Amino acid sequence: MSKLQRFCLFFCIFLVHIYFYGFILKNYSVRLYQKSDYDTWNAFIGQAKNATFLFHRDFMDYHSDRFQDYSLIVLNGEKWVAVLPANVVGNQVFSHQGLTYGGLVYNEKVGAVLVDIIFNKILDFLKDNKIENFVLKLIPEFYQLRSCSEINYFLFRKNAVLLKRSMNLAIDFTKPLNISKSKLKHFRRITKLGISIEEVEDCTSFWNEVLIPRLQEKHQAKPVHSLKEINQLKSDFPESIKQINAYFDGELVAGITLFFSQQVVKSQYGATTHRGEAVRALDYLFINLIMKYSGDFSFFDMGIVDDKNSYNAGLLQQKEELGCAVYIQDVYKIDIGNDLKNKDIRQ
Repeated sequence: MSKLQRFCLFFCIFLVHIYFYGFILKNYSVRLYQKSDYDTWNAFIGQAKNATFLFHRDFMDYHSDRFQDYSLIVLNGEKWVAVLPANVVGNQVFSHQGLTYGGLVYNEKVGAVLVDIIFNKILDFLKDNKIENFVLKLIPEFYQLRSCSEINYFLFRKNAVLLKRSMNLAIDFTKPLNISKSKLKHFRRITKLGISIEEVEDCTSFWNEVLIPRLQEKHQAKPVHSLKEINQLKSDFPESIKQINAYFDGELVAGITLFFSQQVVKSQYGATTHRGEAVRALDYLFINLIMKYSGDFSFFDMGIVDDKNSYNAGLLQQKEELGCAVYIQDVYKIDIGNDLKNKDIRQ
């Protein structure tokens, strides 16, 4: 085959590729979530490969008075292929400021090529609607039923800026537990004290007697969820939110609020009283729960350890001694106003 023939062949293949890619793009569209999408949205979240119950509309909408919803739906014709839980502030879109994590949520058949198409369609939609910045808070990989790291590559190609990188501490239950010897020593000692552990119907006693006063005392802060909100969410998601308390001589001394997804248990809140600190009640409760769920879940998420300016070294060490390892959670920003052409990645 001559050079001219090879050139013609490659050029024809290129044209076919461009035509085919353009044909695919025409079938895809993006629109805003509407209240009438409630059932379809929740059904999609229920079968997505990288979603948790936090993306259910009942969870997202409990604080709708604080966040203006800007959730997006990506369609192939009439079929839903992806959603973006999001809110808008001025000309900036966030995914989603009221959630611990976010990002694009896909159905199980979406691969890397479709992620590229979906992401470009969303960026075009945002640009057409005069959005200047898009802030994307990625879901930690251990929550994903199937790895969905393609978005990291496409964020790089779009010149996304890394705004924040957090250390998320979690225990991988697929590996042997690695609780420190000192923690286990104290655990065996505390076991003899007769501390009882009980799952309770609501969070009222823990919130009012332990969590709120200790957060105020130690950090001059309040829980992200008010007592009314957490009890409402617990009522809406009884299998996904549980309150576990520890009692010493009949007195509430510690508690942990757990969020359950398909393969992850997350300690959303944990706190102890002064008396509980003296007997290490929170560690005792954590170790009991870690051991209890190690056979039924893949990970135990103990959250991030970031402070405003750095990280909490004491909290980091405490969680590592309970067997946690560091997993990175990133937040990226894309300037929609800039040219969104792909970065040249040639060396």
